[in-house]
Amino acid sequence: MLRGVRQVGKTWLIRDLAARSGRGLVEINFERDPGLKKIFVPGKPAQILGELSLALSVDIDPAKNLLFLDEIQNAGEALASLRWFYEEMPGLPVAAAGSLLDFALAEHSFSMPVGRVAFQNIEPMGFGEYLRAHGQERLLAVIASWRPGAKLSQTAHERASMWFGRYSMVGGLPAVVAADAGGSSPGKIREMQKDLLAGYRADFAKYAGRMDRDILNAALNSVAASLGGKFVYARVGEGIKQHQAKRALELLVMARLVHQVRYTSAGGLPLGAGVKGSFRKAVAADVGVVHALLGTPAAQAFPDFNSLAASLRGQLADQLAALQLRLADSGAGDGPELYYWQREGGRPGEIDYVAQFNGLIIPIELKSGAAGAMKSLHQFMFDRKLGLAVRADSNPPSVMKVDCRTTQGDAVAYRLVGVPLYLLWNLPAILEREQRPFNRGNVK
Repeated sequence: MLRGVRQVGKTWLIRDLAARSGRGLVEINFERDPGLKKIFVPGKPAQILGELSLALSVDIDPAKNLLFLDEIQNAGEALASLRWFYEEMPGLPVAAAGSLLDFALAEHSFSMPVGRVAFQNIEPMGFGEYLRAHGQERLLAVIASWRPGAKLSQTAHERASMWFGRYSMVGGLPAVVAADAGGSSPGKIREMQKDLLAGYRADFAKYAGRMDRDILNAALNSVAASLGGKFVYARVGEGIKQHQAKRALELLVMARLVHQVRYTSAGGLPLGAGVKGSFRKAVAADVGVVHALLGTPAAQAFPDFNSLAASLRGQLADQLAALQLRLADSGAGDGPELYYWQREGGRPGEIDYVAQFNGLIIPIELKSGAAGAMKSLHQFMFDRKLGLAVRADSNPPSVMKVDCRTTQGDAVAYRLVGVPLYLLWNLPAILEREQRPFNRGNVK
């Protein structure tokens, strides 16, 4: 069962899977053909296939076909039948997808059997996929092979930075990437992003009974405005109560249009054990949605990233980092979880992202340019007794030993892996060898 925001490519992926596997695709779209859901009676997969054969005028052979149930959130009967296909007809591959699937799963009156239905979250295209779409496989191979201790050529870094600057304007929704790769103008790309945003807003009507559309729209606008900072319910809009803002954010998350970045104390693994519900950041499903919301200009050419206002560069860096870090996860189950840390009370301090790789807690400091202080990171490393951190900025990749004192006068030493923003998606591979114990005083 594929989950993901509308227009992320779920249907295309299943059609491509059928073609690659040599199976005939039997595709049902419950949004287009809602009457077919009555065929899905509990516990009778053979009868279901027989009825489908009659309704669709096709022969269905479990050994030769792939059954695809699209927009399955509109058919609870079909959702319930998935377990019976698994148990009684294991030779037939069955795939399902739905852009508002989480709403159906939250309301279903049946149990989704563990081990019989596997979930996969589909993300927008990452930077590596974007490079492949533009025929830049050679460049991708070079940057993907970088590991700490090696050197990336200046040419590769400059080319990757140039392409990443364009990716930061285009985003990863497949139709938009295809238009960009096909030579569409930046102005046309931005219009496509606005049209997609209008489509997402139109979807609000499908769950408007749960929340006023104006409140949902205000919450979505607030996500774009608060990128990089704490999402505060009280700031969503004038006259909007905090409980309404909270519910609106929850609905946008269920629609996969927004992702929460949850606070963690990062006191140990798993990071989810240290979550505090009153602190959260929020990011959009795709950076293209952000551009449509903020009205970033584009005409004959996209604006140079460095020409944007410093505050907007910081917001986009946070959004792009979130998208790339989500791709570092397998996407199974409910999908990736992102975390950050901030100091509670007293002195200000924040770690943009905190990740878990290879059994290690990895703080990730973001910079939209090439320079910036790391006071919070130094103190965080000392307090948590960690020895490995990541800094993502516009510099070429590097590795260095940090040996300094915190603002509180504490001596701290750790290993800092510097990666350009365009390499964040590859952090698990980059840090794969960094598994020896890193403690204060044991940094080499």
